[in-house]
Order: sequence, then structure tokens, then C-alpha cells
Amino acid sequence: MRRKFIMFSIGIALLVTFFVSVFIIPFKTALIFYQENTNHISAFLPIEKGEVFQIIFTHSIHLTDVVEKYKITDDLGMEQFEIVYEHFGIGMPSNALEGEEFVYEDGKYHVKNLDNFFPSLNIRNGKTVSENRLIWGTADEPENGHMVWFNQYFEPGAWFRLKVEKLTLWNYLKGVRIHE
Repeated sequence: MRRKFIMFSIGIALLVTFFVSVFIIPFKTALIFYQENTNHISAFLPIEKGEVFQIIFTHSIHLTDVVEKYKITDDLGMEQFEIVYEHFGIGMPSNALEGEEFVYEDGKYHVKNLDNFFPSLNIRNGKTVSENRLIWGTADEPENGHMVWFNQYFEPGAWFRLKVEKLTLWNYLKGVRIHE
């Protein structure tokens, strides 16, 4: 009888450990797209501290690409370190602030050495001009990185809160993983 009780106790302990590890303990860092202002995960991209990603959107007025480059910080925030665009217009900087560098290279304006930190970003997938893209991999050679169109994962006009957080195994397995 005592042996059955010990085996039962060990079984319960293993079961509890399994459920805790699957549902509670975070194990993988990811760039998470939360649907609007909710905790519902629409999609996620596995990413690590120090890695970079870019969000490219088509400017609604001059209809050219705007590239925003970010790096994942040690505290799981996002540091915007560069913005690239072709035309001045609404929402586009016309110069650099102190410590930043404003250059014109290869027909595009670059604002480099940005020091903008974000715990989260609100992003809308374009509705009228829906050509938003996500690139991850290498910062200096985006052509060697990986790219997906937002429309592969999100409806045009949808908006999201982007955060870098650790996912539990359960969220990882049930979620929509962004990949090429």
C-alpha cells in the first residue's frame, strides 16, 4: 500500500512538473504580434537578444518604401537604430538630432545612430496600400536576411502591438510561427 502511494505521488509530481514546464515556464524569446490591445497572439517570430529586424512599409503619400531598423536589447526591448526613406514628406525626418547622422546614400536618406528605445510598438498592416514587410537576420545585408509580407499572416488594416517576450512551450506550439 505504501509503495502504491509513493508511486502515485511520484506520478502526480511528474505530471505537475510537466504542466508547469509547458504552461508556465517561458523558454523561447520571440517578437510577438498581439492582436490590437489584447493578449491574443496573432503570430510570433523566434528571435534572440542582439538580433535585428526591419519593418518596411509603403508611405501612404509618396508611395515609396520606408525602412525602420531595430535591434533586440538585453532587457527585451527594441532599439530603433536607423530609418531609411526616399522622399521627404509627412512623418519623415528632414535632419538628424544631436548624436545622430543624416546621410544620403544610393538615392535614399538615412538617419543613423538613432537611440530610440521601445518596450512595445503599435503597428498597422496597410489597408489601402498593403505592402508591409518584416525582415530579420542581418542588419548590414538585408538581401541575405529573411523576409515575409504582412499579408501572409495578417489582414489588411489590422493592427498589432509588437513586444519581445519569452513564450511558454504551449504558446509556441499553438501559435502561428512566422517563417520564410
